[in-house]
Amino acid sequence: MLTTIRRLSLVVLVLAAGSTARAADAYTVDPVHSSVSFAISHVGISNVHGRFDDVSGKLTIDKDDPSKSKFELSIKVESVDTNNKMRDEHLRSPDFFNVKQFPTLTFQSTKVKKVEGGYEVTGDLTLHGVTKPVTFTLKGGDKTVEFPKGKERLGFVTTLTIKRSDFDMKNMLEALGDEVHISIGVEGVK
Repeated sequence: MLTTIRRLSLVVLVLAAGSTARAADAYTVDPVHSSVSFAISHVGISNVHGRFDDVSGKLTIDKDDPSKSKFELSIKVESVDTNNKMRDEHLRSPDFFNVKQFPTLTFQSTKVKKVEGGYEVTGDLTLHGVTKPVTFTLKGGDKTVEFPKGKERLGFVTTLTIKRSDFDMKNMLEALGDEVHISIGVEGVK
């Protein structure tokens, strides 16, 4: 009888220990407090800046096993805004983004590694119908805040550079340059 009680106690302890494993935290990108902006050379003498106004996504943060974390971002390309209506319409045209054929720009992580101050993220960036791997460091994610009351959130920032020609956007390379410098700031709400 005593052996049976010990075995049951051991089973209960094993089950209790297994149930204390922390689940990953899921966050939805807050479009009001997130931004994706870019800068591109204009005829080699200055930069033209712009942003995308329609950003959404999901963040899954597993602090116990960061390799199980996931980052997803989706941008409606039609929301491009360079503060010039005529230029924005040209960017939406088949000469550049071709928003009718390729309405969405997406990023889906494939590998996440914890690094000092954040996460090194590798994933698939799909732009203009072309998917390419990119790697960058997301800074942040260690701190959560409650804002507004009852809403837990965390945030990340990063910068990266891509070549638009890698995504089959080769029009006017001599005037606009090939490198696009991208700045991203996202807040996720739990």
